[in-house]
Parts: sequence; structure tokens; C-alpha cells
Amino acid sequence: MDYHTMREFADSWALLAMTLFFLGVALFAFRPGSRKAADEAARIPLKDD
Repeated sequence: MDYHTMREFADSWALLAMTLFFLGVALFAFRPGSRKAADEAARIPLKDD
């Protein structure tokens, strides 16, 4: 692959893939019911105290 081909891929399909991945992670983090799991994960470092 030459630079031009890789650059064209990065500007189109790779950007689309990264955008979809970001939206998926954001939707997963803000889904209903995730607050309880996030609160439990936040308390893990303090459990031994």
C-alpha cells in the first residue's frame, strides 16, 4: 500500500469505524441501569478501607 491509498482509507472508512466505535461506547456507558454498575466500580478502590 502506498501513502495515498492509506490516507484515503483513513479519511473515509477508518474515520467512520472510529466514529461508530465512539458512539457505541457512549451509548453503552449512558444506557439505562448503568449507573449502579458505575457506582460499584467507583467504590472498588475504597472497599478495603
